[in-house]
Amino acid sequence: MAQKTNKKRAVVQKGRDAALKRQHKVTVLLNDKELEAIEVYCKKYKVKSKAGFLREATLRTVMDQFLEDYPTLFHKQELDSLVVRHVP
Repeated sequence: MAQKTNKKRAVVQKGRDAALKRQHKVTVLLNDKELEAIEVYCKKYKVKSKAGFLREATLRTVMDQFLEDYPTLFHKQELDSLVVRHVP
């Protein structure tokens, strides 16, 4: 019985790995100052993978924008008017 569960888990893991496999290449050109800034940052903060760092930074920006643009039931002005401000 335990072997059957392990096999199922292995199949699920393999499918998940295939879905997360990076297979699309993106090329970005940087000028000298942009490249230097990234290299200085990576050295200062001991970033081991520039590719991982750039991927994470890019996707963080994309996801932040998606969250900001996500539709809500109320407009921003209406939500701002609901904020209770403490007056001393």
